[in-house]
Amino acid sequence: MKQWIFLILLSFGVSVTAQQMNNETLGEIITQRADTINGITGNWQFIYKEIPMLCVTDERNNRMRIIAPITESNNLDKDLLLDSMTANFHSALDVKYAISNGILWSAYVHPLKELTTEQVESALSQVYLAAKTFGTTFSSTELLFGASALEEKKEEPKKEVIKKESTRKF
Repeated sequence: MKQWIFLILLSFGVSVTAQQMNNETLGEIITQRADTINGITGNWQFIYKEIPMLCVTDERNNRMRIIAPITESNNLDKDLLLDSMTANFHSALDVKYAISNGILWSAYVHPLKELTTEQVESALSQVYLAAKTFGTTFSSTELLFGASALEEKKEEPKKEVIKKESTRKF
């Protein structure tokens, strides 16, 4: 009898916590948080706290990414590239700096179905902060791993990154 009760409770707990994120729900969350939003389902362009962002999903393959352009990659010197790679390990946390099509991006990548509302909200915040702090603290939150290695860099601001407006559209 105890085994049956345990199995029933276990199956109830799994069904309650198993959220299935989809494009409709994700679109609603982004719409509620964004300043403006355009695009089509699964491919949204939006502004979040004055930072342009993209969210692209692939429901069929269970993938989602939220990205924000930072600068053209040809604006980056060796030190900034090295610092961004170091930040990917220590201070960018769930967001990573990445280069694609000649643009440096702040990127959050995650399986779509397994996302929770809280994770989407955190992703938006982290993508925003990683874009805003690029060239200074390179951080997506206030939490830093290996902070002692980064403390010296915080005191020495990086040379200003020229954030040219890209002529490319999302």
